[in-house]
Parts: sequence; C-alpha cells; structure tokens
Amino acid sequence: MRPALALPLTLGLAGLLAACGGDDGEPPLPQLGPATGASLRGCASLAGFSFANTTVTAATDVAAGTLTVAGTPVPAHCRVTGTMFSRTGVNGNYAIGFEARLPAAWNGRFFHQVNGGTDGSVATATGAVNGGGGLTNALKLGFAVVSSDAGHNGAQNAAGTANFGNDPQARLDYGYQAVGKVGPMAKALILAGYGKGPDRSYIGGCSNGGRHTLVAASRYPDQYDGYLVGNAGFNLPKAATANIGGYQRYLTLASTPGDASTGFTAAERTLVSNAVLARCDALDGATDGLVQDTTACQATFDLARDVPTCTGARDGSCLTAAQKTTIAGIFSGVTTSNGTKVYASWPWDNGLQTGGWSFWKFVVPSILDSVAVGQIFQSPPEDAATFVGPVFAATASVDQMVARINATAGAFTESAMSFMTPPNPSDLSQLKGRGAKVMVYHGTADPIFSADDTTAWYEALRRANGGNAGDFARYYRVPGMNHCSGGPATDQFDMLSPLVAWVEQGQVPGAVTASARGAGNAGGVNADLPASWSATRTRPLCPYPQVARYRGTGSLEDAASFSCQ
Repeated sequence: MRPALALPLTLGLAGLLAACGGDDGEPPLPQLGPATGASLRGCASLAGFSFANTTVTAATDVAAGTLTVAGTPVPAHCRVTGTMFSRTGVNGNYAIGFEARLPAAWNGRFFHQVNGGTDGSVATATGAVNGGGGLTNALKLGFAVVSSDAGHNGAQNAAGTANFGNDPQARLDYGYQAVGKVGPMAKALILAGYGKGPDRSYIGGCSNGGRHTLVAASRYPDQYDGYLVGNAGFNLPKAATANIGGYQRYLTLASTPGDASTGFTAAERTLVSNAVLARCDALDGATDGLVQDTTACQATFDLARDVPTCTGARDGSCLTAAQKTTIAGIFSGVTTSNGTKVYASWPWDNGLQTGGWSFWKFVVPSILDSVAVGQIFQSPPEDAATFVGPVFAATASVDQMVARINATAGAFTESAMSFMTPPNPSDLSQLKGRGAKVMVYHGTADPIFSADDTTAWYEALRRANGGNAGDFARYYRVPGMNHCSGGPATDQFDMLSPLVAWVEQGQVPGAVTASARGAGNAGGVNADLPASWSATRTRPLCPYPQVARYRGTGSLEDAASFSCQ
C-alpha cells in the first residue's frame, strides 16, 4: 500500500491547473508526489532473491561505462537475470526469461520495459524514452529497469511445430500474463535491493511494446503510475490480418509475379509522396517537406485526382487505373468479402516512399505476419506440420483469418482479440482515478500499425470522459515517422521525462521538442531524411488535436518558429 504524499510546495501554476481536472466539471484528480532515491545495498546478495515461481540465475555488478547507449556511458548497476514459471508445454519447455538492472544510485523509480515483435528475447533492460534513436534512457536516468521475453524464446518464434502459438499458455503469457507476472516480481526485487520498493512505477515500449503498455493500462491500472505508449499495435491481430490482405492486393498489381513490391514500386511511391507534399505540405503554413496537419491532408489529397493516370506503360511517372483503385482501397482499409473493414484506414503521408515502409508492406507479411496470424492468433492454429508462411500470406482467406482471430477452440480458451487487446480500451477510469498518466505517440507514416487506429482510440477516450481526456492522457502524432522511428521525420525525442514531470509534479505536458537525426547524431543517423533538411532540424510534437503551425517568421529548421495550435 503506497503512503499518501502531500502536494509538493513547489508545484507550479501548470500543476495547479492540472489538479483542477479538465473542462468537463469533474472533481480534481489525485496528485501523485515525487519519488525519492536510495543506494543499492549490494549486488551479490540478490543471487539469493526468493520469489514465487522465480529462479535467479545470476546477479552481477556492472561497472560504470561498461554499457553505453548513444555513445554515452550508463552508470554502475547490478544486472540480475532469471526465469519465472518454468514448465513443460506443447512441443517444448517454456519459461519467462528476464533481466533487471538496478542502478547503484537509484532515483526511487521502476521502469517496466516491454518489447516488440513477437517477443522471444530478453532485450537489454535500459528503458527507451522513445521508439528509436534516443539519447538517454531510464537506466541512465536512475530508474531500476526490467525486461522479459514474454514467456518464450527466439527458437519458439519459428514457423512449424516449435512455434509458441501451439501452446495455449504461451499465447496468454505473450498477450498479457507475462507483464502481470514480471511486474510484481521486479518490485519485490527492488525492495530486496534497496530496502524499499519503488515510489513510482512506469511501463513503456513501442510497437508490440506499445500494445503491451496499453493493455497494461486496461488490465493493470493499479500497478503503474505512468504509461508510455509508442506506435501501439493494440489491435495487433487485426493489423496483421489486414497487412496480409493488403499484401495479397499488391500481388494482383505486381509486374513480377509473386513480388508484391512491383505492384507499387519505389518510383511510384515517391510519385505519390511528392503528390501528397504538393497538396498538403503548406497546410501548416510552411513548405518544409513535412505534412504536419495530417487531418486536413486527408480531406485535401485525392489519389485519383492528384496523381497522373498512365496512358501507356508504367514508368514511375503515373499509376494505372487499376493501381489507383486497389491502392486507394488499401489505404481506406482492407475489407472482408462482405465489405466489413478488417482494421483501420491509413493516413496519406509522404513517409510512404521509404525502405522501412516497403519492408513492412511487402516483406513482413510472408515472414512475420503469416506466422503470427496463422499460428499465434488463429484458433485453432494452422496445421504446424504443413504450415508455410509465404504460401499462407499469398493465399489465406481474409474472411477465414478474421473469423479465427475472434474464435476460441479446444484448449485455446481465449481468442486473440481477447488475449492481445485491452479489454475496454476507452475505459481507463481506474487509472485516471488513481492519478496515473498516459502519454501516447504514433508516427503518421507507420506502415504496420495505423495512426488512424490510435486517433480513433483517443477520440473514443475523449468521448468516454465528457469530451476531455487531456487531464490524464495525451496523444502525439509524429509527422512523417515510420514504425517507431525513421521516415522524413524529427523522430528523436524524450517522452519519459515529461511523463515523470506530469505524474510527480503535476506539470501538464504541452509540446515535446523532437529532432532530426542527421550526420553525426549520437543516437544514429536516419537515412530517410531529405537532403534539404538541416541535420539538426527540430519541431514541436503537439498534443492532439493541436498541430504545429509556422509562426510566419524564423528558420524552418527551428522548433521555436512553430507553435501548437
């Protein structure tokens, strides 16, 4: 039971306004106070840490500078590795593998790092502050951080009989139960290491990690004080099914049979990207290679009108009538045979010309989505002995996939749309009532999880809270950004620090400054940046529905020249 903390005397005007709640006449929300730190008692003793269904395999001191992130050293810490809930399951042995990193000088906070893809590996527990290219991390900031593989190893991601989707419990661990098991263990480990538990707990990740986080906001609203949600695939079974459906439609356009990328070539995608820019770039008051007013762009751009129609051979300067019809249908949302939308629409954005966009659209369906849908999400899964991912991606019935991701069968007692998604995504009342906070970001050119889906979720959250959700949840669209990073975007930012300030000091987040990652960037170079941009361009990311608009004067490379309106 966490003790009540008095409102800090240093709380500023923004915090006082936040404490008054939103504009919907509700009573003030509870105010959570700050965390206080402690020193690690000793690393070696944690090898004997005892917790139900948990085995510690090692506890090792890591000297300062041994681990670096973005070229900067991470402070001294203790790395604890182990497993939870080891068991023999279908076609193999299973366990939740984890690592925790406990800094010698701790700030009193816990960060549960949830990972991407189909999990299956214990990623280094540093705690990213965004989707990619971050210059700092939770561990460096003094958090104790835990990471897990969500209940299966990498070999169990493979297609066939070894795939973890054949094991009902492994599915549930991947969907949500591993988070529910690892979190309490990590808090107990922190208590053993410092003599006190965390004052404040945070959880965050991007992609499937964003899904894990939004599911936790719904299923575990009492376990965390701050939720950092990036490019969330919170409807992942639907998104993967729709991506396969889109892949099949691109195959119908392919000039090389079996190669979906020839259905919408790099030259043709650049053509469309340039057409989107021509119609939408200046909607925010600046012609700068960024579509910042995404909503207005969807009403302004028209594929049929704004892109030339081929009268002869395809040469990259036009689209055929069949391409326009098919591609427009994919962007408006893949449907079943009766016209029911499988997942979501996709915003037109100039970020669709990148290699990252094409990878998710033309490669991932046959190597990842096929296995995820066919063996992890469908009930029952496809016959493991005969399953072939590329064949499934090219030929599976969209209608059947939709039916089976919503089905249960035998030992598979929860459908994928139950174990993979938030039970009621627009009801965060328990989280809100505690004073916890949520920050969400999503790239508008994400090719696998649509920013339109996240926008629809946030609109539903607003409606469920009297037209306002901004007093406990804020949503940021990242113009041009692909899946978690990349694209013609300012994709380097820190969302964790403003989340902490909101949770602990009541400082309501406004614009978050984001930077481009040009030559020499310590977080890595973004190869998708246009040559005309400064290597250090900055932009404000604005809380939805605000848009960054040019003030009319000042450098187009400087965030100070834009304001959220």
